[in-house]
Amino acid sequence: NVSYINKSPMYLLSQILFVCAGGMSTGLIVKKMEKWASENGKDLVVKATGVGGYESKWQDYDCILVGPQVRFKISEMKEKVKIPVAQIETLDYGLQNVDNMLKLAYSLVESSND
Repeated sequence: NVSYINKSPMYLLSQILFVCAGGMSTGLIVKKMEKWASENGKDLVVKATGVGGYESKWQDYDCILVGPQVRFKISEMKEKVKIPVAQIETLDYGLQNVDNMLKLAYSLVESSND
């Protein structure tokens, strides 16, 4: 449950970019996260892209969450972008656990603003 987000300064997190091999599997996660945002009255922009597309998009986002199948690209991504980047845990990714992904994204953005 992501009720802690409802009590925290959610304004720190408004845009998440998901990156996977082709953008398809994270596209399903995006739909689920958009539903969560709508149901909880949050203005949250979430988009998915393939690993080849993040370089031209990252500037519009607060953080990048990376699918497990492209985790080998995380070091390279961290060098190329100026926002936090982290891998989504394999189990959370497979189960499309939006709650845990939101917690991860929020903690990334929160720690980068300290």
